Amino acid sequence: MQIKKLVSLPSRTGRHLQRYNQGCRLVVGCIPYRIRKTNKSSPNEELEVLLISSQKNSSMMFPKGGWEIDEDIELAASRETLEEAGVIGSLGGKLGEWIFKSKRQEKFHEGSMFSLLVTEELDVWPEKNVRQRKWMTVNEAREVCAHSWMKEALDVFDRRFSLPQRNEAEHVASCRTEELEQSSEVKVWKRKLIFT
Repeated sequence: MQIKKLVSLPSRTGRHLQRYNQGCRLVVGCIPYRIRKTNKSSPNEELEVLLISSQKNSSMMFPKGGWEIDEDIELAASRETLEEAGVIGSLGGKLGEWIFKSKRQEKFHEGSMFSLLVTEELDVWPEKNVRQRKWMTVNEAREVCAHSWMKEALDVFDRRFSLPQRNEAEHVASCRTEELEQSSEVKVWKRKLIFT
């Protein structure tokens, strides 16, 4: 099913299609991100992630929800992000898996998180009336995110995103300035940031 077709549908509810692993409910989510065009010095300063408010209170988190038996994990992650945050994008690699305890139900869940490069931010989405969304820097997100396991996922995301910058810095240190200006590898990196 094409993910954009889900915009007009209500969010999925209920637990009858939920996946479980040894009693743990399986949940999936995304860290939606974008790179703003600014005059700041490094791409990390231009990187923003999208957080959403909880349905129950004003605490902030990344979009996540149940992985259901009629979808693969990637579709579930994209669907939950569309339903809760109203964004569509290019799904990146899995950031990892975390076991965490639900605050409300006192049950354990197994959560998987992905990165999602946002290509479209919708004006209308299934949970628009019950959630707020806010773009912020990685450091701001680390401060306000309500769940420690999501902060760990954010740290993984930040390390992966920062890797090209670290590689470039090492390259700069080992090259003379005029050699760097002629390096096609660095020119390609500046045009296209590769995120794996």
